[in-house]
Amino acid sequence: MVAPPTGCRIRTRLHLTPADAVVLRAVGEHLGALAGADLAARVRIGNVPAAHNRRAERKKALTARSSSRWAGSITRTSEDQYQLSRRALDARIGSLRRAIATITSRLAVTPGGREQRGRRWVRGYADDTERRAKQQRLQILQGRLRRAVREREGGRVRVTRGGRRLLNARHHLYDTATAEKPLTAADWQAQLEGWGTVWSARRMFLTADGEAGAPFGNYTLSIDPADGSIAMVLPDPLRRQYANAPRGRYVLDAAAVFSHRGGPWADRIAAGASVRYDITYDPARGRWYLDASWSTTAKGQTAPALETLRQHPVLAVDVNADHLAAWVLDPHGNPVGTPHTIPLQLSGLPAPTRDARLRAAISRLLHLAQQHECAALVIENLDFTDTRASGRERLGRGRRGKAFRRTVAGIPTGRFRDRLAGMAHHAGLSVIAVDPAYSSRWGAQHWLNPLTEQASTASTTAVTVHHAAAVVVGRRGLGCTAWRRKDGPRQTAATTAPRRAEAAAVRPEDRTGTTAPTPPSHHSTGRTGRTAPARTSRSTPAVRQTRARPPGKHPTPGPTTVRGPSIHDQLTLFAMPDVANTGQST
Repeated sequence: MVAPPTGCRIRTRLHLTPADAVVLRAVGEHLGALAGADLAARVRIGNVPAAHNRRAERKKALTARSSSRWAGSITRTSEDQYQLSRRALDARIGSLRRAIATITSRLAVTPGGREQRGRRWVRGYADDTERRAKQQRLQILQGRLRRAVREREGGRVRVTRGGRRLLNARHHLYDTATAEKPLTAADWQAQLEGWGTVWSARRMFLTADGEAGAPFGNYTLSIDPADGSIAMVLPDPLRRQYANAPRGRYVLDAAAVFSHRGGPWADRIAAGASVRYDITYDPARGRWYLDASWSTTAKGQTAPALETLRQHPVLAVDVNADHLAAWVLDPHGNPVGTPHTIPLQLSGLPAPTRDARLRAAISRLLHLAQQHECAALVIENLDFTDTRASGRERLGRGRRGKAFRRTVAGIPTGRFRDRLAGMAHHAGLSVIAVDPAYSSRWGAQHWLNPLTEQASTASTTAVTVHHAAAVVVGRRGLGCTAWRRKDGPRQTAATTAPRRAEAAAVRPEDRTGTTAPTPPSHHSTGRTGRTAPARTSRSTPAVRQTRARPPGKHPTPGPTTVRGPSIHDQLTLFAMPDVANTGQST
C-alpha cells in the first residue's frame, strides 16, 4: 500500500499594487540575507546532534534583526537544508561506490571476454582503447569518492540558496547570455539587470510557519477568509518605514482567494489549526504567488486493508516513457473491457508543461477508475534511483546504451507515484505498488496472445505488450499469480480426488451384509481396478488413470463384502446391452 499524502498545498496568484511589490521585495531581500548568514553558520557547526546545533543561540541573534517568529522560520529552514544536503552527499557516495565496483569488476576481465562469477556473467570491455579510458575514469571516480568521504566525515556540505545552476550561471554571465555575441554595452547592462532580478527573486525568504491557536492559523502572516485581506508582521528594521497597521504590521491592498480547495483551508482556519504560507516571485512571468500548506494526517485515521481492496475491481497501470498502458481487472484477476492507452510525452518540454501533462494523465486514470467502480490503482514500484546513479557504467555503451539511458531518465517514476498518491487520495482511491520484476516478459509470454484473440474488433486500441504487462501488475496487486492458467480441463490430483470419492461411494442397495463399509486406504489401490501411470509432459500435469479389471481374475464377492455399483447398473447407465464381458446373458 502506498501511503497517502501527509500534507496539502494550494496556490493562488497575488495581484499586487506597486507599493505592495516594493514592500514584499524589501522584506524578502532582508530576510533572505539573514537566512543565508544563518545557513552558513549552521554549515560551520557541522554534523552534530540536534541538541548541539545551537539553534536557540542563532534564533536569539536573528530575533533582534527581524522578529521571534521570523527567526524561528529561518533557523528551521536552515536545519532542513543542511540535513537535505547530508542525504544528498550520502547518495553521491553510494553512487560513486557502485560505479567504481562496476568498473573494477569489468577491468578484471580480458577485453572482449567474459567470466562467470556466481550466478551472473561479467563482461569485459570491447577493446584495449576502451579499457584504458575506463582506467582513467576509475582514477577520477576514486578521487571524487575520497573527497566526498572527507567532506562527510568533517560535516561539510555543499549547498547554495537558489540552486547550484543559478550560482554557476551567475559566475559565467557572459557565456549564459541570451543575446547574440559579442555583447554590446547596452546588452551587457540589460544582462546584469536581468540576472540581478533573478538572483534576488530566487534568494528571497518569505516563509511564515503556522502556529496552532494563532489568529487565522498564522500570526506572522494572517489571511482573513471573509474578505481575503493579508496582514504581515514586518521585521523590526523595516517597521518604521513600511508599517501601516498597529503592532508593526503591513496590510496589503491585494486579496488572497483560494479557488482550489478553499473549503478545507477555511475549515482549518475556523478550527484554529496552523497553516503555513510562502510568498514567491516568478521573474520570468513577473507574477507573485501565495502558497498555503498544512498537515493532513489525522489521529486514528487508517488506510483500508489490502484484503478489503482486493474484493473490488482495480485499475492496473504500466508506466512507460511515452504513454501509460492501463486495464481494468475484476477481483479474480480477469481483464474486463478494453485496454486503455494514455499518451505521456514529457521529453524536451519545460518543467511546468511536464507537470501539467503528468497531472492530466493521472486525472484520466482516476476518471477510468471511478467509471469502472475500482477501489484502487495498481502500479509498479519502479525506482530508477540506483540505475540513474550508476549511469553509463551499468546501462550499456555507445549509441544503444545512450538511448537506453535517455529512456530511463524520461520515465517519471518518482514524480508519477507522488502525484498519483496525492490525487488518488483526494479522489477516494488507494494505490497499491507491486514488484515490477518480469512483468513485461511474463505478460508477453502468457497474456499477449490470448488478450489479442479476445479483443473486440470494435476496439480502437490495439493490445500491446505493455497492456499485457499491466495485466500482470494488476494480478500481483490482487494477490493472484502472474502466470495465466492454460486452457482445457483441469485434470489434477486436487480436482479428480472428489470425483473418485463420489464414484466409489457405497449406495444402500449395494449393501449385502451387516458389516459397515471399510474406507479405502490411500496407500494402496482398490480392488475394483488398477492404476497405471499417465503420460506426462511439461505442460500437462500427471493424472492417475483407472483401468477396468479383467474378468475372472478375482474371486466372486462373498456375502459380507461391500461392493460398488453392479455391472447391470453400469451397462444400463451407458445404454449398453445386458451382456457381460464373457458374452453370456446376465
